[in-house]
Amino acid sequence: MERFHADTIEKIRAAVTSNKVVVVGMAQNPHVKRARRALESAGKTFEYLEFGSYFGAWRERLAIKLWSGWPTFPQVFVDGRLVGGADELEKAIADQKV
Repeated sequence: MERFHADTIEKIRAAVTSNKVVVVGMAQNPHVKRARRALESAGKTFEYLEFGSYFGAWRERLAIKLWSGWPTFPQVFVDGRLVGGADELEKAIADQKV
C-alpha cells in the first residue's frame, strides 16, 4: 500500500510541511467549497490541492483516504495535523485554533 499513488501522497506531505493550512479536496464537492469559503472569510491563507471530481481521480482520492484515515473530503490540515473536514474546520476557526 505504501506505493499506491505515492506521488500524490508526497505532494500532500510537502504541502502540509510547508504551509500552515492545507485543504485537500475535489471539484464539485460543496463541503470543499464551504471549507475554502470559511478560511477566506476568516482571512486565513491556505494551500488548496484538488484531486479530480466525482468522475475522475478516484484512485488518487482513495490513496489519500487510506493514508490520512479520514473518509471524506475536504481533508483540512493545520500546523501539520489533520483537523478533519468542513465542520471541524468551522469549529476550529470559531475557537480561534486556525
